[in-house]
Amino acid sequence: MTTSRFQLTRVSGQPVNDAEILADLKSIASRLDTKTVSQPHYRQYGRYDDTTVARRFGSWNKALLAAGLALSNEVNISDKRLFENILTLWQHFARQPRRRELAAAPSLISQSPYHRRFGSWTAALEAFTTYANASGTEAPPRHEIVETRHSTSRDPSIRLRWKVLQRDRFTCCGCGASPALKLGVELHVDHVKPWSEGGETVLENLQTLCSTCNLGKSCLITGMP
Repeated sequence: MTTSRFQLTRVSGQPVNDAEILADLKSIASRLDTKTVSQPHYRQYGRYDDTTVARRFGSWNKALLAAGLALSNEVNISDKRLFENILTLWQHFARQPRRRELAAAPSLISQSPYHRRFGSWTAALEAFTTYANASGTEAPPRHEIVETRHSTSRDPSIRLRWKVLQRDRFTCCGCGASPALKLGVELHVDHVKPWSEGGETVLENLQTLCSTCNLGKSCLITGMP
């Protein structure tokens, strides 16, 4: 004879706390293998009412941010953020990213904002390469130059990162690893002469390193084992 187990069900109208809502959003994102959850999807799979979720956090997108998920149907995204996301994907795959790859990590932006801004994914890529290949770099914040006594900002611009990655053929200068050859390789753009020692953020003082080589370099500088 099989002994039945008691199971709890949520009573309609019973209060729900923020942690339960966020856990439900994360669970659905994991179940759908996506970086965000749309309201239609939540109405289909969620445990609670989507209007309750939006009201609790101020808006649907604020609830997604609180859950650590990407925004859904965000509008008025700046060109800089759109281009930054393209560069992140190009760096991740060591090749031109494909439209379908916008739907999964490490992309933080779906294809809709690109289509609204540029008309198509191809046009978005063309706009990005035109921008990234243009001469000149963004001026560093004045306060950062004064405080650090550097003539450049610490973090390389989109254009500068693009130029370094292209020059190094999306390959680690330390060990030769590349995401195009081995799954899971993560590339960084790092200073040759450390910023802390006066190294400037210029093309000649930047190199492409994989996360393993970059970590090893950091340990050598700090003296950590």
